[in-house]
Amino acid sequence: MKASGLLKALEARLGARLLERTTRHVRLTHDGQAFYERCLRTLSEIDDAESSFLHQTSNPRGVLRLDLHGTHATRVVLPRIDEFRSRYPGIELVVSSGDRLVDLVREGVDCVVRGGRPRDSSLIARPLAVVPQVICASPAYLKRSGTPSTPEDLGSHEAVGFFSQTSDASYAIELRIERKIVEFKLRRWISVSDAENYVVCALRGAGLIQLPRFHVEDELAEGRLIEVLPGWESPGLPINILYPHHRQLAPRVRVFVDWASQVYVQKFGPLDGPN
Repeated sequence: MKASGLLKALEARLGARLLERTTRHVRLTHDGQAFYERCLRTLSEIDDAESSFLHQTSNPRGVLRLDLHGTHATRVVLPRIDEFRSRYPGIELVVSSGDRLVDLVREGVDCVVRGGRPRDSSLIARPLAVVPQVICASPAYLKRSGTPSTPEDLGSHEAVGFFSQTSDASYAIELRIERKIVEFKLRRWISVSDAENYVVCALRGAGLIQLPRFHVEDELAEGRLIEVLPGWESPGLPINILYPHHRQLAPRVRVFVDWASQVYVQKFGPLDGPN
């Protein structure tokens, strides 16, 4: 039987329409989305149950679906992914990357690595690191607008805007002043939702940016970006690995979480160390 026939039979069995069909698009109905998410959870529980009986704790197997913030994928995790492969050859990795916060359950993702403070209380967040941040701008911008020497000078400057694709939040520049984090919302004529584009805009003189220092180490060393307000502390950015609540965490997920934790400690130092 063709897929369309199987789908119609399933809809008849459930007594619900799962797909909305037009001449150009096919998309899930509300009932279809709910059924899909329930099936994903069921399949995940079956996979976890099989893992526990197959004694995979020391040699886990199966597909591990990850979503990594783009910068962390290219500069932290993937440069050492061959080490993970040599340690756990039975795991097949499927890696997506970007800056949006994916819906782990709906999209069938096992875990994600993200910067910032977790907002989704339905996920378990395991801290990986607190990474130092820097405020910087291009020489051309500083020549045109001047170099701020105190936080009060920021009011006369422009920033490259950075916003979340999943909310209306637009991030401000932050400094720790007298043990308190103070936000500075600067004027902006361009805003982006991608970390690489954020840096590109700064390199082209679009304004000040604030981001993890490791992301722009080369640009700072080469003088293409200049640190500003170096005598004022930018608060560190917390990095977390997030995964759904499960009564028993699948072995393939557990070993990746443990391995990633080691990678971040080796690159940024222990969480209780200096930031």
